[in-house]
Amino acid sequence: MRWLLVLLMAGCAPTQPVSDWERQNRQRLVSEDTAAPPSYPRRADLIEFYVSPTAEFRYFVDARSLSVGADRIVRFTLVARSPSGVDNVSYEGIRCPREHRLYAVARAEGSWSSRDSDWREFPRGTSLGWQYALAHYFFCPHRDPIRSAAEGVDALRRGSHPSVYVEPKNLGGGN
Repeated sequence: MRWLLVLLMAGCAPTQPVSDWERQNRQRLVSEDTAAPPSYPRRADLIEFYVSPTAEFRYFVDARSLSVGADRIVRFTLVARSPSGVDNVSYEGIRCPREHRLYAVARAEGSWSSRDSDWREFPRGTSLGWQYALAHYFFCPHRDPIRSAAEGVDALRRGSHPSVYVEPKNLGGGN
């Protein structure tokens, strides 16, 4: 009988207190929208973006796949083209200012295979990586997400978001 009383009392325990951080970041803790991967990208819809002078791959975002959810996550299809011309296609998300997530990868025949991963912070010291380039120069100006897919497509076509200063690339030439 005593164990029954203990079980009943355990069910009446007060709820856990909520920290200041949890109150301030309640929006971030809400579960995110889930979206099925978009259709396989067409070459005509790919927009190439610059990553770094040391990048061996060429990187593209499928303009048709770009979206910004009510959860403030920027989702897109990424195409990473190897020097030999092989495309690695994935459906990803960026949560501003510095987290990314893999939702799915494309198979050779153009269908998707789910690879739903956890959110991960960009590795430190990766200012030359594609995740950093997309977040910093295109999708997270001033650390906040873009407001619409059209804003993101415009930034990609311009070479960076209009409100982000981009150091001019060294185009060579003499003095």
